[in-house]
Amino acid sequence: MPANTDRYESAVARYFEAWNAREPEARAKAVAAAWAVGGGYTDPLADVTGHDGIAAVIAAAHEQFPGFAFRITGPVDGHHDTARFSWELVSEADGSAPVAGSDVVTLAGDGRIRTVHGFLDRVPTGA
Repeated sequence: MPANTDRYESAVARYFEAWNAREPEARAKAVAAAWAVGGGYTDPLADVTGHDGIAAVIAAAHEQFPGFAFRITGPVDGHHDTARFSWELVSEADGSAPVAGSDVVTLAGDGRIRTVHGFLDRVPTGA
């Protein structure tokens, strides 16, 4: 039986909307749409729970990399309540992508993200 890929792709699309939201109000709305209440985000640099903590991590990434946007780099793969995908952080000025990673998400019953476990595959020196 094929997996319901629309569920995973929709969740990941909301995830990228949140990561690419630059204004605080838009970011807060996007985080609430993407993550379940009490949802979490963990990567080598952050471990937060709740919408405010997630929004703060996203804001910090935009402060460190102004003029960059997060882009998916391949298909979303999923089964049961878990999905994985790869991404990169791309300069809107020159198209360079100094940061890349892979994330694994678990979804709540409503399709929003319950947890993210992020892995950094490429990070610039000193970042």
